[in-house]
Amino acid sequence: MEWLSSNSSAISAVTSFFTLLVWLFYAQLLYLNFRRQRQPKIIINRGGGKTLQARCVVSNMSPEAIFIEHIFAILHTDKGDYAISMIDMEDAEKPKSSQLAETTRQGPMMPGSFNDIGTFEDIIQKVQTYHGISADEIVLKAIEMRFVAVYGSEDAPVGALRTFELVESEKGHFLTPTTHDTRRYASHWRRHKVRQWIRKMND
Repeated sequence: MEWLSSNSSAISAVTSFFTLLVWLFYAQLLYLNFRRQRQPKIIINRGGGKTLQARCVVSNMSPEAIFIEHIFAILHTDKGDYAISMIDMEDAEKPKSSQLAETTRQGPMMPGSFNDIGTFEDIIQKVQTYHGISADEIVLKAIEMRFVAVYGSEDAPVGALRTFELVESEKGHFLTPTTHDTRRYASHWRRHKVRQWIRKMND
């Protein structure tokens, strides 16, 4: 007790220091959890099977609405990569309409909603038609889907990317995702990559 009494100031300082560390630890956990909940989350998946007739589906699992600005489809083949903007293709293929949703895939998506982009077979055919190539001229290895969106009130675009590998078997061709989940591009560096996607497609 005499030792505690004589060193009470030092003990109090050490106790306060460790208490501060504990509070900083919990504050960091709360901040990371808040940041995770506020980040945009766009999910790209296949629906209705694993064949080329499966649908390409994009879902908005973010806490706020997003606005889809660009949809890029890239075919990875034995002769290189072939890419198109799906937004540009829709305008020429659909009938004229005063409703934006009926003429383009571009537009807002509310939290928890999803959009059907079409079958993977149709997407592949659109890319081939645009570049003037046929299925006999190339060996398709994979199809990559990229989505560019504006999240909430933020100005910088966010992105989402997922690649589906084409696997051939005795029963036909099947699509297999190369990653467990959709790759998100929401950090500062990755948003810079999204801008590069846009510039490359515009060029």
